[in-house]
Amino acid sequence: MNLKKSITIAIILIITAISSWELYWRSQGYKPNIEDDTALWAVQRGKVDHASSNDVVLFGSSRVLFDFQLDAWENETGIRPIQLATAGASPLPGFRDLVENTKFNGTVIVGVTPGLFFSTTYPMASPWSRIQSRVTYFYDRTYAQRINNMLSIPLQSNFAFLRADDEEWSDDLNLKSLVSRIKIGNRTNSQLPPFYRFSDIDLDRNVKMSDRTAKDTAFANTIIKVWGFFGSTAPPPDKASTMAFFMEDVQNFIDRGGNLILVRCPSSGGVRIGENMALPRSEFWDVLTSKANVKSYHFEDYEQLKHFDCPEWSHLSASDATKFTTELAKIMKNDGALTNLKTD
Repeated sequence: MNLKKSITIAIILIITAISSWELYWRSQGYKPNIEDDTALWAVQRGKVDHASSNDVVLFGSSRVLFDFQLDAWENETGIRPIQLATAGASPLPGFRDLVENTKFNGTVIVGVTPGLFFSTTYPMASPWSRIQSRVTYFYDRTYAQRINNMLSIPLQSNFAFLRADDEEWSDDLNLKSLVSRIKIGNRTNSQLPPFYRFSDIDLDRNVKMSDRTAKDTAFANTIIKVWGFFGSTAPPPDKASTMAFFMEDVQNFIDRGGNLILVRCPSSGGVRIGENMALPRSEFWDVLTSKANVKSYHFEDYEQLKHFDCPEWSHLSASDATKFTTELAKIMKNDGALTNLKTD
């Protein structure tokens, strides 16, 4: 067999194997999706270095990712926000990076999910390291890593079997996730209940809850079980340290002309009950907003915002998120909170 024929056969086998693997996972209901990884976050972070005082930057955890729809915000205000929220993370390290390492003095909206915002300032704790690792990657990334990310986007957009990102969902298709699903006798791989991906993401990190989560109660309940696990294992909040850390950056940002806004996104069901018990509004949100002395918006304070129901108790469906974003933007505009609105 000559070399040319061998190469041809090898190429045919590779294409056949890849096609079979892709078709199999698509038959299981999987579809291509962009990875919300450090590289994707870093691309958005890079936009801040060139942003003007007219721009808006979003920090927070997954509620800011799900509940702030970038299209809706842009339609209402004329500004497309830079989305820098990170799931399961405190907003504090990201906001400090912006304050200390950029000259940005536009509008920063910080989402306050009490259990994460007030969680910790310990560098090795998950809420802190999740976002800090992304900040570090932004400064340390090589040109090779940047090029690798650019080349990977078309592949992620077209192949379902590449489904995997920093969150390590139970239904990811990388080797680690596949092996973790193998059951041997009565052994369990983790106390954490199965955690399935329940969102779709665009290149600019605009996140929407999947239709399945919004419509399939049984599937939504699998996510609710995960919130219950996190709630039952979460350490006590560190209100003093987180408040002191944040207030230092608040003052520095305001002193250079920045516009800071705090937002408490909706939660419902058992998650809201747990938040009321462990982090009551009067002792956390009210104290924070009083000390920060900036424009602040709690969903319970507005008729347009307080009746949303979260399918899995912590995030809004895609349609409700669009409504929430639109109404919140209108409230902020009427309140004079958006000092950066473009004028004709």
